Amino acid sequence: MKTEIVKIDSEQIDETEIKKAGEIIKKGGLVAFPTETVYGLGGDALQADSSRKIYAAKGRPSDNPLIVHIAEFDDLKKIVKEIPKEAKLLADAFWPGPLTLILNKNERVPYETTGGMDTVAVRMPSHPVALAFIRAGGGFIAGPSANTSGKPSPTLAEHVALDLDGKIPMIIDGGEVGIGIESTIVDLTEEVPMILRPGYITPEMIEQVIGTVKIDPGIIASDSGEKPKAPGMKYKHYAPKADLTLVDGEPEKVIAKINELTEELTAQGRKVGIIATNETEECYKTGEVLSIGARDDEDAIARHLYRILREFDDMDVEKIYSESFATPRIGQAIMNRLLKAAGHQVIHV
Repeated sequence: MKTEIVKIDSEQIDETEIKKAGEIIKKGGLVAFPTETVYGLGGDALQADSSRKIYAAKGRPSDNPLIVHIAEFDDLKKIVKEIPKEAKLLADAFWPGPLTLILNKNERVPYETTGGMDTVAVRMPSHPVALAFIRAGGGFIAGPSANTSGKPSPTLAEHVALDLDGKIPMIIDGGEVGIGIESTIVDLTEEVPMILRPGYITPEMIEQVIGTVKIDPGIIASDSGEKPKAPGMKYKHYAPKADLTLVDGEPEKVIAKINELTEELTAQGRKVGIIATNETEECYKTGEVLSIGARDDEDAIARHLYRILREFDDMDVEKIYSESFATPRIGQAIMNRLLKAAGHQVIHV
């Protein structure tokens, strides 16, 4: 299969190309598309065969649910049994935007889309190209990240092409994404709403709108053997080719430990990568050092994370050490992605 890469400007959307992408979806095909979080791999959420194709293209376990993307709030009632008041409040506050809601699905949504669950994850992205594409494709686009399952999520169309070229008919290139980590997921089928995946929309922001929420302990703990209710809960995710370990503690001790470990491996002839910040990158004397940005710029750290992991793939490093990023606002989301990528390998110093 030849994969066509089509550039579409979000400020001047090419309706002809968007319509072509929509026709591919309606015929049961797949199209990668930009969102404000990461690139998604889109298929018709209401066609079971389209969801099967998504799992096959990604090499994704079929019990890992897909997020359904919509462009109009009124379309939500077409795929769920009921819309609780909390869903309306959160949608009013954060949609379009990087927030996914889990609700009880109705019969229109096939189990192939929900990973066999009676619940469905839904969000409305804010990227103009994504919204135009969703409408052109019929209004209900199942869209996990457009990468090989387990690898770092794509934040550029080039990342999508590396993983999926030849596997899907079209990639929409909308440039670099704005946020760089996946949406926050809130389960509204629980008695007390529960955050299943942290993201740009923080627990504090959500509580300001609907009151108390719980945080799933699996966000920062090791993966459980339970059936995942939301994307990214069960399996190792976001991982580079090289083995990744986080080093956590006081900055001076972290730098010293990473230097020590890197020097040991370099002396053995192994190629090592280090994820540092603008403030610390000069402190490392050996290894391939990449800065994720300034430590006080949380948005930049989130936006650069997956790109840096993919850059280390290109460098063919064998081992990666990363500083930890317990930043005040979205640090939990950043650390969640890093812990998943590292398989929860952490050295405390």
